[in-house]
Amino acid sequence: MNISVTHIDTACILLEIGGYRIVTDPTLDNAGHLYHHGFGAVSRKLDNPAIPLKDLTNIDLILLSHHQHKDNFDTNGKVFTSKVTHVLSTKSASKALPGITGLDVWQTHFIPTPKLKNLRITATPAQHHPSWIPEFIAGKVIGFIIEFDGQENGVIYISGDTVYFSGIDEVGRRYKIDVGIFHVGAVQFRYLSGFGEYTMDSAGLIKAVNVLQPKTVIPIHSRGWSHFKEKESVLRGVLMGSAVTRDRTVFLRSGERTEI
Repeated sequence: MNISVTHIDTACILLEIGGYRIVTDPTLDNAGHLYHHGFGAVSRKLDNPAIPLKDLTNIDLILLSHHQHKDNFDTNGKVFTSKVTHVLSTKSASKALPGITGLDVWQTHFIPTPKLKNLRITATPAQHHPSWIPEFIAGKVIGFIIEFDGQENGVIYISGDTVYFSGIDEVGRRYKIDVGIFHVGAVQFRYLSGFGEYTMDSAGLIKAVNVLQPKTVIPIHSRGWSHFKEKESVLRGVLMGSAVTRDRTVFLRSGERTEI
């Protein structure tokens, strides 16, 4: 089965599995706008999407890790999502927006399609906040396991916005991971919560990879916003300097289709 990934913007990718087309966390606004993410958290978008909205066609499924933050679900992303038939996200997203199927953690949703036999998506735990901050501040977030018949080397895992925490260990106990797509960027709002991180930095990613042992590691959600505090050059240097990640990491070039 041919699998390819095209990075579009932030955590938004086009994942093509055979002829089945999945978009994740649609962020499709142009750069320059200032966004409020809740509880006083404000940041500016710095990058444009690498693929124009008009060119994102024939999408079969959207996987939305959470709906409450604009760096994962912005204005154009919301419009785009409303036109796609199958959208999976959190239960809170399904209550807030029409047309979304909400999943609890570890809940599996089967999607009938002639393109992939026995396609099923399972929600995985994510912790989108520092350990000392309660979940309601950032809101509920999930990751995803993608399974279908014929996977020989394991499943596809998308972390969602999360720090490294015990829930990732549980993913490793339940699944053999072939491709791991990880949201990084070391998100911080230093004027609100100091150096507490809301997504993984490179050190957290290495911990996650050491636990999950995916054959392929793809970091995304690593640039494009003012609240991302680890530069891509630092991320790349740390990952290439670690024996855990050096030989299995694929860095995507935005707008370019990469076979994996």
